[in-house]
Amino acid sequence: MRAWSDSVPRLQVEVDERIQACSASSFDTALLEYEMPLEARRADVVLLVSGAVVVLELKGKHEPSQADLDQASAYARDLRCYHESCESVPVHAALVPMRSRGYRGEVGGVHICGPDAIDGLLARLETSGTGAILAREFLSVDRYRPLPSLVRAARELFETGSLRRVKRAAAVTQPALERVCSIVHQAARTKSRRLILLSGVPGSGKTLVGLQLVHAHFLDDLAVARNVGKPTAPAVFLSGNAPLVEVLQYELAGAGGDGKAFVRGVKDYLRTYASKKHAIPPQHVLVFDEAQRAWDADYVAEKHGGLMQSEPELFIELAERAPDWCVVLGLVGSGQEIHMGEEGGLRQWTEAISRSPRRDEWVVHASATVLSGLGDAEVAQQCAEELTLTAELRFHLTRDVHAFVAALVEYGDHARCADLARTLEENGYSLRMVRELEVGQQYLRDRFSNDPEARFGIVASSRDRDLKRFRVYNDFQSTKRIRVGRWFGASETTGGRDSCCSFEQCVTEFQCQGLELDAALVAWGTDLRRVDGEWSIEGASKYMRKGRASVKDPHRLRVNAYRVLLTRGRNATVIFVPQLAELDETAAFIELAGFKPLS
Repeated sequence: MRAWSDSVPRLQVEVDERIQACSASSFDTALLEYEMPLEARRADVVLLVSGAVVVLELKGKHEPSQADLDQASAYARDLRCYHESCESVPVHAALVPMRSRGYRGEVGGVHICGPDAIDGLLARLETSGTGAILAREFLSVDRYRPLPSLVRAARELFETGSLRRVKRAAAVTQPALERVCSIVHQAARTKSRRLILLSGVPGSGKTLVGLQLVHAHFLDDLAVARNVGKPTAPAVFLSGNAPLVEVLQYELAGAGGDGKAFVRGVKDYLRTYASKKHAIPPQHVLVFDEAQRAWDADYVAEKHGGLMQSEPELFIELAERAPDWCVVLGLVGSGQEIHMGEEGGLRQWTEAISRSPRRDEWVVHASATVLSGLGDAEVAQQCAEELTLTAELRFHLTRDVHAFVAALVEYGDHARCADLARTLEENGYSLRMVRELEVGQQYLRDRFSNDPEARFGIVASSRDRDLKRFRVYNDFQSTKRIRVGRWFGASETTGGRDSCCSFEQCVTEFQCQGLELDAALVAWGTDLRRVDGEWSIEGASKYMRKGRASVKDPHRLRVNAYRVLLTRGRNATVIFVPQLAELDETAAFIELAGFKPLS
């Protein structure tokens, strides 16, 4: 409110001067607090002036920072790339330090001026577009979609570009992709709705199949026109895993548009479409990552005010709005439930379809194992064994990593772990343990000294309260500042302290789930420790009840958190157990399980 009280009156003065200087036929509109569709970001002011769009970012300061400039530039970039109304007009970005005066110049394509100079800036900017942009058209969600040129670039980058951390061993996933594409063609031909559940162990290539599908050219021919014509991107990859979305967008950003043409967050997608009963999403194919972790109705109500259905119910309803046909591809992992509200399981999807008045239009496709666990919902089903991926691509040297981790944190079976550890070591997978953090860091630097493309870093549990004393900053305030795309994607040379390889920052299970490193340095906390031969979570910070949502099994969530942390490294896992007396039994158990101590 203070910001508005400070800025709006001065904006009104500038707009009045603009009106006085323009002809009577000029049609200008100012939009305040414009929320970018499919985003949580809001631009302070968007001016629709005759022949151009101008984004104003207001800052209550004298001098702008680089972050301020980047923020304004990003707003203008996304409007150029995704807003149909901006396709044929120039889009300008301006940063307005509210305590400065006059026009200050241009930096990186962003104009800098005090509030007194806004009218003069508008007079000098290029306005080569034709006609006025009507506010009602600009604000229509149908107008926000990737432009055709960006879609072409994104597809070309995905198919031919160097995406080492996105595309691995595509041939192994080809049978599953072919079956999925066949089902999509069936749905379009028969004008029906399909739910495909593609299952597999973590690291088996489910994400790759989803990305291959959404970038597929053939979807253009199958798409049905809406009010504004055929959709430019008929498919989208949606994930509630915000770090995964950020990393995928970072890797795909080489095509322009910051990599958002085909990858979006679930929360932003629901905010844009589910809250508007008559909004028709432009996609025929919705890829939902980690479908078994979809939120139940209570947690949706907590996180999405006003929405009272589970995420599966919301997405089935959105799919039914698509004209003629739609496919929802759910990517299904196991043992990955680490958040509140994620314990409902896959049955929510078939229950959502069975409650739909249009359930007869739906067919569910999955492997026999998945279908057997879906309950008694009266929904048509078809079995396809290609829809389970069994080969672990993340751990390309062995299939035993997940069995080893399960024996360690779920069953506490050190003898079974020791047997598996020997197999892992024989096949080149390294398991190491340190009691001093610096020893683990130096080991990884030496191990990958000749591989500039290698990525390794610290991962830690979010529920531990003691690691900060050992310079592992896993607290909320520290981790929320991390730019996850750069943390995973940049080398120490290009990313500095933002790179995982610098060991300056650590990510938690929430930021690394679904992502991979060449090696992970796992900082073990007191939130899961051995006490008298059993795993205990008594030292963990407690979960707080949020509205109607509550944790049903906190021990399971802690075990799953460490399961995630211990399966991030493709070539090695190094566990750092701090020198704390209460962790001595844990360290001894980890050593018995097969982790070789380093000194």
